[in-house]
Amino acid sequence: MDNLKWYEKTGPSGDVACSTRVRLARNLGNFPFPSRASLEQKEQIAQQVKEALINSNSVISQEFQFLPMDGLTDQAAASMLERRLVSPAFLSNRQGKAILASLDESLSIMINEEDHIRIQVLREGIALKEAAETADRIDTLLGETLNFAFDKDFGYLTQCPTNLGTGMRASLMLHLPCLNESGAMPRIAANLAKLGLTLRGAFGEGSRAVGDMFQLSNQITLGLSEGQAIENLSAIANQLIEEERKLRHEFLESLAWQDKITRAAGTLKSARLLSSSEADQLLSLARLGVCQGTLQGMEPGELSGLGVRVQPATLASSTEQNLNQEQRDQLRAKLVRESCAALREG
Repeated sequence: MDNLKWYEKTGPSGDVACSTRVRLARNLGNFPFPSRASLEQKEQIAQQVKEALINSNSVISQEFQFLPMDGLTDQAAASMLERRLVSPAFLSNRQGKAILASLDESLSIMINEEDHIRIQVLREGIALKEAAETADRIDTLLGETLNFAFDKDFGYLTQCPTNLGTGMRASLMLHLPCLNESGAMPRIAANLAKLGLTLRGAFGEGSRAVGDMFQLSNQITLGLSEGQAIENLSAIANQLIEEERKLRHEFLESLAWQDKITRAAGTLKSARLLSSSEADQLLSLARLGVCQGTLQGMEPGELSGLGVRVQPATLASSTEQNLNQEQRDQLRAKLVRESCAALREG
């Protein structure tokens, strides 16, 4: 278990809640924001952040490795996005950008994204309080030697005004196949926006829902404490989880849905070619079946982890080769067949 990545584990409320993310945005008071900083200044910022963490006496600092982004191939960088180590914006023009990441990939610090520092903590299941506490530890550690831009009225200063205040964004990755199938997601998203929350695709703003995965996050960072923001997010998430669970019981009473799930399992165990989009949908159905007892032999976290490992860039990176689409589809099917061999009807 200790060798598993965070996205391969099943956490609290793991039938619906796949993961938790807490992110803190910080900037250094003696440098311009990244959009105005020169390449030389960005390199200085990266070095200062690296030294602040690596040279500290904290045990947590020993978990990180430092990677300059411009030294990575496009494929390796894209894989980091698929594994949620970085944001889509972080991959555009990688010069002067760097990342500090833990070996299990549950902790990362993006340097020179929209802000100088983006601390990110990822946990399996619902673990908002624990993730926030870890993010706060890293923030405190960096703050011992770095001069964060802070205003007594506005809080932590950020390049985008929507991040002013705590600079914290908390989010949950929710697997909502039945709510999605019901057509309720647009209505739910509109209602959540009125409450200061947003419901987006798996990779945040502008992304689509991959494998029925949706990201629920807070939008308001000014005027709310971190604790209040987490409480609000947790309360709404629990409501969504209960709605999804209720629909699952209703849907899976249908023979048609049971058939969809068992057919998905059969395809996962026998396919010789699998596209990325087909694998996403089949794994979503298998995850639903495992959580509801229609299927057994695998844990929800195993299926979520498999969903990450078969994404295009991550799959190709595992071979250290340039694969064409058919080669990727063939390799994806082989990996899925081997991983899902124990999957069977409940």
